[in-house]
Amino acid sequence: MTAPAPPVVPANSSEISGLIETLHAAGQRLEELTAGEVDSVTNRQGRTFLLRRSQDQLRQSEAAKQAAILNSLPAHVALLDTYGRILSVNDAWRRFASPHVLHGHGYEVGLNYLDLCDGVGGGEAGEHDGQPDARHAARGIRAVVNAEIAQFSLEYACLVAGARRWFLMTVTPLTSALPNGAVVMHLDVTERHVANDRIAYLNRVYAVLSGINTLIVRVRQRDELFKEACRIAVADGGFRMAMVALADPVTGCMQPAMAAGAEGTDAASLAQVRHGFAATEGALVGDTMSARAIAQRKAVVCHGSLEGVGGMTAAAYAEARIGAVVVLPLFVAEGAVGVLVLYACEAEFFHAEELKLLSELAGDIAFAIDHIDKQERLDYLAYYDVLTGLANRSLFLERMAQVLRGATAGRHRVALYLIDLERFKNINDSLGRPAGDKLLRQVAQWITVFLRDANLVARVGPDLFAVMLPQVRQEGDVARLLEKTMKAFVEHSFHLGPNELRLAAKVGIAVFPDDASDADALFKNAEAALKKAKNGGDRYLFYTQRMNDSVAGRLTLESQLRRALERQEYVLHYQPKIHLATGQLTGVEALIRWQNPRTGLVPPGDFIPVLEETGLICEVGRWALQQAIADHLRWRTMGLTAVRIAVNVSALQLRDRGFIAQVQAAVGVDALASSGLEIEITESLAMDNVAASIGSLLALRAMGITVAIDDFGTGFSSLSYLAKLPVDTLKIDRAFVIDMTSGAQGLALVSTIIELAHSLKLKVVAEGVETAQQQSLLRAMGCDEMQGYLFSRPVPRELLESQFLAPAATQPMAAFTASTVRP
Repeated sequence: MTAPAPPVVPANSSEISGLIETLHAAGQRLEELTAGEVDSVTNRQGRTFLLRRSQDQLRQSEAAKQAAILNSLPAHVALLDTYGRILSVNDAWRRFASPHVLHGHGYEVGLNYLDLCDGVGGGEAGEHDGQPDARHAARGIRAVVNAEIAQFSLEYACLVAGARRWFLMTVTPLTSALPNGAVVMHLDVTERHVANDRIAYLNRVYAVLSGINTLIVRVRQRDELFKEACRIAVADGGFRMAMVALADPVTGCMQPAMAAGAEGTDAASLAQVRHGFAATEGALVGDTMSARAIAQRKAVVCHGSLEGVGGMTAAAYAEARIGAVVVLPLFVAEGAVGVLVLYACEAEFFHAEELKLLSELAGDIAFAIDHIDKQERLDYLAYYDVLTGLANRSLFLERMAQVLRGATAGRHRVALYLIDLERFKNINDSLGRPAGDKLLRQVAQWITVFLRDANLVARVGPDLFAVMLPQVRQEGDVARLLEKTMKAFVEHSFHLGPNELRLAAKVGIAVFPDDASDADALFKNAEAALKKAKNGGDRYLFYTQRMNDSVAGRLTLESQLRRALERQEYVLHYQPKIHLATGQLTGVEALIRWQNPRTGLVPPGDFIPVLEETGLICEVGRWALQQAIADHLRWRTMGLTAVRIAVNVSALQLRDRGFIAQVQAAVGVDALASSGLEIEITESLAMDNVAASIGSLLALRAMGITVAIDDFGTGFSSLSYLAKLPVDTLKIDRAFVIDMTSGAQGLALVSTIIELAHSLKLKVVAEGVETAQQQSLLRAMGCDEMQGYLFSRPVPRELLESQFLAPAATQPMAAFTASTVRP
């Protein structure tokens, strides 16, 4: 049962069974009439006939007729006796059996067919090599012979000459009496199976086509189209894998955009297919499937040997259970935009009918791509300026409304700038509109690059641009950014062919929530401010006069602070630190002061915040560091008490990558300079980036500089991190010292800080000590040092030298009374 006869036209199995049943009935009737015992008979005229000879002749005639009928049947037919021995076979059986299993003299008539079936084996082995379950067949034959069932049938597949063929085996009784034999037929039903497979394949393709057509009605994005198309192909179409690859608009190479695998497909197999395709099919050169599909504008199929297809080996395809591949080109407006690649388990899946439907499917996907592209273009035109690529007014207002909602939640301000280009109409008229368009594109690009975020910029008029500052922390931020931007803008040269142009601009500014509570109102108020600036000749104006006055004052102060550094108007004042137990002067803290030649000494609160906002604190802080070291070395030279000077370092300074190098250069002027310097940083600054802080502080201590944590108790530092910080001193914030005398809780908190610091081997300094009671409590709790108005305010260097550093002024001052200095 391993191979069929040459291709024949299948017959109806019921018709064959009917003919064989007629032969059985005729033979049985003859036996019933004569019982095989009558030798002769005489007719009415007395004539004698030899019945046995006639009977033999009749039997031979009937046998010949029976053989002729059986031989005319396309099925392979064998008659078995009660024991399963082959009594007779037809020619079809002989043609099938001779070159295969039942070879031998007489085509094995007399062979026990049941023994043959029992010996073949079955079950898993039979299924594995394509044979039927022969033991199951033997059981069926025995059941028919023993009249346990009326008939038995079994459909099976087997390989014949390397081709897969399907057969229907039927078993019917040889006679109606017992004991009985059987008629065994094997009918080739391969063509029926092929037809059924084709119908199943086409139904799968129809399912994919239907799913894709439903998809393209609702899909609005390319990614969704490709993802769902691949999913439908594997889920509804039963394909092993599906992939969409798109042509790069610049290089033309095909790159996988989306892929999907059937359930059970591992990610590694899918990745291998994608990578292999990109490596070998993407370039569209040579004899690749993608190149041929696009060049020929039709589907290209590969089945059978897949070695090398898509950069994968035949073994890899076999492991992935892929038997055939088709590449379908995707064309939009006569241009190739990509390919659809389908991977089938079946080696012979893709035939003419399937390819016709799949080509229609590829056309539908290409149509959807074209539709989405056109819709995206319409959406782009609705929200973007075609000339510059920036957001238009509609999209900008949407974005600004979203930013304003965030600002409301975050409780910060938002600034809107409307920038109008001056003399643009003259340029457009003199150089022509193409030149004007080119200039607008250059301006848009410059603003975008300068601000580093295209989402904050829009073109809202012919020569009008909008810029949003999404987070305003200080009022000065608004004008500062504008001044910086306008300075860079007017200094930038724009090139139009041989012409080099420099532009100026007018700006109107509105601030949320001061000037308006929504995006539309904010925009209108910025327009009003711009109109007023253009009419009044101002470079820029805020919507409210208060903001104009405030910004003008802030800009004037910034300018004065910059000049103050150049004119050496900054000075250092020093506040002494006293040892609580001995009354000895232990050190001083350097504090920056601004000696304004017009108004006198400016309070720190009036200018220090501006220095920090503008970044000037880095330059001024560097000066303070150098000046403190110079003063310390001066005291050594003069024979004064050269106490250590504590210098405060801001967050901007410590985060500056060059800070450590700056300190190293400052103390490098003298071998003793570092021993006279202490760096103070706030607790919150130290905790902001602990790892970076540890690195910087270790570098400072390696130079011989001590480190103090200022305002301790306000930064909510973790004790585990505090223990890791390489510091020498903790300074208790003034607020805790004040609360110390107001209740037990405040006193307990200060006591805890002192005990904590001492457990970490740190020195403790109390800031802002103003009363004798505070001094007494601190001394009782074991605090090491103090500074504050009880002993001295910050004083100029000259006064410090004469009253605190001179030899006569360094005696112990246990009771801070008459010797207390209060300038």
